[in-house]
Amino acid sequence: MVKVLFVCMGNICRSPVAEGVFRRMLEGAGLVKEVYVDSAGTHSYHIGAPPDSRSQSTALNRGVDLRSLRARQVTTTDFIEFDYVLAMDRANYQDLLAVCQDAKLRPRIRLFLEFAPDLPEREVPDPYYGGPNGFERVMDLIEEGAQGLLLHIREHYRI
Repeated sequence: MVKVLFVCMGNICRSPVAEGVFRRMLEGAGLVKEVYVDSAGTHSYHIGAPPDSRSQSTALNRGVDLRSLRARQVTTTDFIEFDYVLAMDRANYQDLLAVCQDAKLRPRIRLFLEFAPDLPEREVPDPYYGGPNGFERVMDLIEEGAQGLLLHIREHYRI
């Protein structure tokens, strides 16, 4: 089984949206038994909290239900358990590298939008302090990245 972990700072905006979007794509492709997906945050601000209400609303408008998700913090075990540890931005990417002490596991840490090569952006911006348009933009970027990630996994693992 391939395991994917999406990571942002607090695990209430970007990474749970990515988890929900990617899970929906896996369901549509019939790959939920082949690919496991989760999300986490680099910081402990919101452990146990549901996703931000604006993230939930934006996702639900596009058919993705995030209500069952709860925030958690990245652990050192995640670098062993997950094949892909995908940071939403460079700051969280650097935080993940700082936590992962095993040089052999560091290649698993990547920027999520590396899987969306047609996008000019390489980071999913944090919409927390912005308005609703920021959440819509995040959703657009995540949907694009998730499509590229699904294609990559299907090709790489031949599933």
